[in-house]
Amino acid sequence: MAGAPTCRPFTTLLIANRGEIACRVIRTARAMCLRTVAVYSEADRDALHVALADEAVCLGPAPARDSYLNVGKVIDAARRTGAEGVHPGYGFLSENAGFAQACADAGLVFVGPTAAMMTAMGTKSDARALMQKADVPLVPGYHGEAQDEATLRNTADRIGYPVLVKASGGGGGRGMRIVRSAAELAPAIVSARREAGAAFGDERMLIEKYVENPRHIEVQVIGDSHGNLLSLFERECTLQRRHQKVIEEAPSPTLNAAQRDRVCEAARKAAAIVNYIGAGTVEFVSDGRDVFFIEMNTRLQVEHPVTELVTGIDLVEWQLRVAFGEKLPLTQDQITLNGHAIEARVYAEDPDRNFMPSVGRIRMWRTPPEVDGLRIDAGYREGDAVPPSYDAMLAKVIAWAPTRQAAIRRLARGLDETDVRGIATNIPFLSALITHADVRANAVDTGFIERHLQELTRPSTAPGETELAAAVAAVLLEESKASSTDPASPWRTAGWMAVGRRRQRFVFRQGQGQAEHEVTFVYGNGPDEIQLADKKLPFAFAADDSEGMILTLDGRRSHVVFAVDGRELYLRTRNGRFELHWVDPFGEDEEEQAGEDRIIAPLPGTVVALFAEEGTLLEKGAPILALEVMKMEQTLRAPFAGRLKKIKCRVGDVVREGVELAEIEAAA
Repeated sequence: MAGAPTCRPFTTLLIANRGEIACRVIRTARAMCLRTVAVYSEADRDALHVALADEAVCLGPAPARDSYLNVGKVIDAARRTGAEGVHPGYGFLSENAGFAQACADAGLVFVGPTAAMMTAMGTKSDARALMQKADVPLVPGYHGEAQDEATLRNTADRIGYPVLVKASGGGGGRGMRIVRSAAELAPAIVSARREAGAAFGDERMLIEKYVENPRHIEVQVIGDSHGNLLSLFERECTLQRRHQKVIEEAPSPTLNAAQRDRVCEAARKAAAIVNYIGAGTVEFVSDGRDVFFIEMNTRLQVEHPVTELVTGIDLVEWQLRVAFGEKLPLTQDQITLNGHAIEARVYAEDPDRNFMPSVGRIRMWRTPPEVDGLRIDAGYREGDAVPPSYDAMLAKVIAWAPTRQAAIRRLARGLDETDVRGIATNIPFLSALITHADVRANAVDTGFIERHLQELTRPSTAPGETELAAAVAAVLLEESKASSTDPASPWRTAGWMAVGRRRQRFVFRQGQGQAEHEVTFVYGNGPDEIQLADKKLPFAFAADDSEGMILTLDGRRSHVVFAVDGRELYLRTRNGRFELHWVDPFGEDEEEQAGEDRIIAPLPGTVVALFAEEGTLLEKGAPILALEVMKMEQTLRAPFAGRLKKIKCRVGDVVREGVELAEIEAAA
């Protein structure tokens, strides 16, 4: 390569991160013949990124402040393992100028911009001032140092509601609130400050005019130490929930060629004003006509794979080559756009419980093969534990195709063929979102998900003939597997007998308190049958591999993925995913449910706020306390109108799942 140095400044790379991005960086680094070092907390001792690296160092306890955010421990891990380079990934210390400087002071090559560049762009207030000098369009607002409530309120009143309250040093939707009236401003600032302080250690706020029906456009840039600075086209990240991106695609289906040229030029201006080196993203908001600068992220983004797929460029490889001191391999006019790519973020969260984070051990992890334009970037595998201390993202499913519609179809298929069990995930929600007619037509804005949330999270459809037959087959396959280890034994065909006909009754229920479905399996001397009400259907099944069965029902043959965990069944058929409970024919013990008069911790977390005092009269839905779980704040509310009888926790308490936090009594 022209301009490449004769020797690299480092041969061992420490990845100061975890999960999916650590795995992603390790794979490219190893392909470039670099030795890799992982760091991990005690909660991540058996994590995938630890297994992939050549060497790994434990940083300390699970809390990020004691492990992944501890600069001294990360630098010490590099020294102990002989690492000369450090890749920060995204999140954690990736945009921490102090960490970048500490690496430089320790003689380590930081794979990213310098501390000075990071400082210049690291807060939204400072970045805004620079953008004014660079003639980059800005949203009206306040980005000053004064942080008193009066200053913030005067700004909001001046520019007019709705406004956006944002953490100056943050990102990822944390510390961000939409405020639609003056009465909402003060509590929004308090809540946003608290969340920003916990996530970023910086409680400074800024106020911006909220753009109604906005679209989120961002441009990938990268610069080298030889004065070259390139843009790699744009991404659209409009589909968001709680200001966090859910679906990202490249190129933007909103922009025409002239608009694309203008926004990419604006992004290069934004990065050039600090002579930017490394990979970064310049983010804009669009009102459908103009684009306005939001911020610059001085790191790799979660959504970088869509840019890689439409340009054919490995951004991590380019980051490393820039860190080696090499020139960028291509010039601006050599970077071409090919096809369309779209990405969905798979999170450990339960859409049926208002997207409450989900923790636990993954009992099933099955993804489709990475062929025909499909890519899976994962940080977990079967058997891994999902801890409560970190971000809830498990993986990204990314699809490329020549056209946007073909890429959407490919992504939908990839999501349909992804099965994760043991924890709740947002996969069904993603499938509903990506196949929505308005999403296919690009008739969306950043509020689309919230407006359509009920539609996108509607209850699962009731199991039909195929699902009930598959449930019977799954139980019989599981029983036959347990009863014999001899593959040739006739007893492995459940219900086989030499003479006569027998009947076995099954009852399945979909969800607590839902209707029960009765199925009768008829077997013995003659063909097997399934009886549903007064209808009898010919029925046959066989395990086809470790992932499922071949089910033949009434002459129609189909593949079914299934898992059996005690009396809980998971099925994926051509009609979707189904969770069924096999009802004990001898009478089961119902799960003990916590009384409605008690507020229970739904997950392990930290109590960060108390909103009511003992004795307070509460309306139904009134906030009682807030828990921080997986770096996000969750508000627990009154299930009915009544009096707050008892508070059983304090701010700062670290609580386990299932712990009673408060008690309410109905109003007399």
